Amino acid sequence: MENTAHTIDRIFSLQQTQAIKQRRSPVAARVKLLTALLNWIKDHQEDIRKAIHADFKKPYTEIDISEIFVVTSEINHTLKHLSSWMKPKKVPTPLTMLGSKSYVQLEPKGVCLIIAPWNYPFNLALGPLVSALAAGNTAIIKPSEMTPHTSALIRRLCAEVFDENVVAVIEGEVEVAQRLLQKPFDHIFFTGSPMVGKLIMKAAAEHLTSVTLELGGKSPAVIDQRVDLKDAASKLVWGKFVNCGQTCIAPDYLLVQTSVKKQLVEAIKTSLEDMYNPSAKGVQASPDYARIVNTKHLQRLSQLLQDAVSKGAVVEYGGTIDVSENYFEPTLISHVTQDMAIMQEEIFGPLLPLMEYQEIDEAIDYINANPKPLALYTFSNSDSFNRNVIASTSSGGAVANDCVLHFLQTELPFGGVNNSGIGKAHGYYGFLAFSNEKAVMEQRIGLTASKPLYPPYGAMAKKVVASLLKWF
Repeated sequence: MENTAHTIDRIFSLQQTQAIKQRRSPVAARVKLLTALLNWIKDHQEDIRKAIHADFKKPYTEIDISEIFVVTSEINHTLKHLSSWMKPKKVPTPLTMLGSKSYVQLEPKGVCLIIAPWNYPFNLALGPLVSALAAGNTAIIKPSEMTPHTSALIRRLCAEVFDENVVAVIEGEVEVAQRLLQKPFDHIFFTGSPMVGKLIMKAAAEHLTSVTLELGGKSPAVIDQRVDLKDAASKLVWGKFVNCGQTCIAPDYLLVQTSVKKQLVEAIKTSLEDMYNPSAKGVQASPDYARIVNTKHLQRLSQLLQDAVSKGAVVEYGGTIDVSENYFEPTLISHVTQDMAIMQEEIFGPLLPLMEYQEIDEAIDYINANPKPLALYTFSNSDSFNRNVIASTSSGGAVANDCVLHFLQTELPFGGVNNSGIGKAHGYYGFLAFSNEKAVMEQRIGLTASKPLYPPYGAMAKKVVASLLKWF
């Protein structure tokens, strides 16, 4: 049996050769690959559900929505538009280039590395693969070792659908990722934390490899006093506690206008009970609530809660932890201050801190004083309020009067800004991320607009240059 280092070397070499061969791959060839992937997913939905559920008890319906549907809709959207995406895009010819023709030709970057996270292990491994294949690349996927059942399923999927010189899966822990990063990939797509993202970018810099970094950060939700509290609460509860809060674009904390704070707390409590405790047997008994991925992350979240409470935070709902099954109850806390650890790092779990503000400028200033988040959410009956907050802050994406849903909008680019990420994904924007936008210009033989500027530079050249500077 091959050792991992030899496997990486062998597969990378195979894909380098294949990437050159399929540089001119037609639409039909790419459609064939994507269709084969789509059919496998449709035929093995139960296997996908079982694998993800085995890793952290994610509810089947939640798996269908946030793992399977996201990938199949991405494939269907791509299949519908791929032909038009691949066509050269003509650009206008300026007067100074009269006689020539120019266009932008999208070509595959080559051999790509996809490093997937554990929180949405199927979706965030195969979503980028769809874009990579659509753009004509080969790809190596490194799934997360924290979700071994799903990683094994992805390896099986790729082995049954693709030749390894086109798509391969290499499993392993940190040292495997480090070994992969030593290779001169043509593009790296990484989803994970900003801290690890910096390491990925450093490794990519050694080979001047382009990167897409889908990171995270503390995504705020700003709640105005002019709001439908019941509507806002239900959307916040769903967006925050789906996948047990382990979502990069989940609302990380609430900024609530003081006048509606108490009413919002009660509305959130009601929504939590309605969604996760309808039978009054306790949230832990709910089949619709996932678990924390492992004990290490459970302990980290427990420490965040303990630190906040020790510094004066009040638990409004939840707080129960059961280490035996990595259960962390949905937890809402108020009286939160900036010096608490929970406000210093991305929570990535079912802890929802609430801070108050009097005037909207206070909330805006607080957001702008911190690293740019991956997402920002506003809730208000006033369109001007929502637009003001979105325009006055910087974030990877933003949603007014809902949260998380923009990830499912295939026509929108998805990604962060600065600390929350580099580059965009999904649909056409994912296709672009894995493509080189080659500038192509075609000139007629014996004709060039720049000939008067050839040396030796005389009076004519000076006149031409003077005209260019004046009129163009």
